[in-house]
Amino acid sequence: MARAVSQVWETYCLRPVGDSASAILPVFLYGTAWKKDRTADLVYTAVNAGFRAIDTAAQPRHYQENLVGDGIRKAIADGVVRREDLYVQTKFSPISAQDPDNMPYDPKASVTEQVHASIKSSLHNLRPSEDPKTADDAYIDTVVIHSPLRTLQQTLEAWVALETYVPHRIRSLGISNCSLPVLRALFTAPEAKVRPAVVQNRFYEDTLFDTELRIFCRENQIIYQSFWTLTANPDLVRSDPVQQLATAAQISPAAALYTLVMGLGDIAVLNGTTNEGRMKEDLAAPIVVQDFIQTHPEQWQQLLQGFQAAVGDPN
Repeated sequence: MARAVSQVWETYCLRPVGDSASAILPVFLYGTAWKKDRTADLVYTAVNAGFRAIDTAAQPRHYQENLVGDGIRKAIADGVVRREDLYVQTKFSPISAQDPDNMPYDPKASVTEQVHASIKSSLHNLRPSEDPKTADDAYIDTVVIHSPLRTLQQTLEAWVALETYVPHRIRSLGISNCSLPVLRALFTAPEAKVRPAVVQNRFYEDTLFDTELRIFCRENQIIYQSFWTLTANPDLVRSDPVQQLATAAQISPAAALYTLVMGLGDIAVLNGTTNEGRMKEDLAAPIVVQDFIQTHPEQWQQLLQGFQAAVGDPN
């Protein structure tokens, strides 16, 4: 059966990540990939619009982590937000995902040494202030392994190296572009003392919308972070549940898709729009849908069941 209204709405609230109550993840993360020289301005705009979670990576090939830090520091300095009210997430990107001519570590170093160099760079890039006296106060809410390394043993080596920063400089850990067998192996490995708190994957038809992996995440209190949610799913945007919710709740089809994905349970969504108006509209959508759920619970359940059927989820 579809989840009860109260249970559905819990997916739209802030929730703790991992074992640290200080790491709070909103349902939307602002995605900073491919923003290039606009990164700092767009991060500032996103925070000013209401985003309280920022996703980046120590991977100059697709991200400008230093400019993400610039945008965050400007927002803090201008009084838009406090660091403790932000969820900041970055990634350790293995060699296979890096630009060979521009990476934050020596590719000839061991995996452990690569992790330490990457985290040192990220802590500097994402520091909350330019004041050198506050350097030791820098922390990252979650660090994600960008993709599994060449072997499971190397992936575990990277994970164990990241664990040395938890919970003081890093609050929790996760993994991205990950299959269920790799996630299960990481979750059960005896050498891994910190369990994955988040998994960030493409949400699209080629992986059958990660249904089995998402069930594993729900059963083990792991938050699933969906990316490519809009771009990779034009058929879902045109689907009846999305279109009907958009019409009934008077929100955009994109926002309707996002809220239905969240309604599947324990899912946060990456949102990389560069349009300030759409930022505000998307951020407001879960609140609008909350009102819709309260006033039209049966219609919501029907729409959610239809969406579950479209993505292959049990209901």
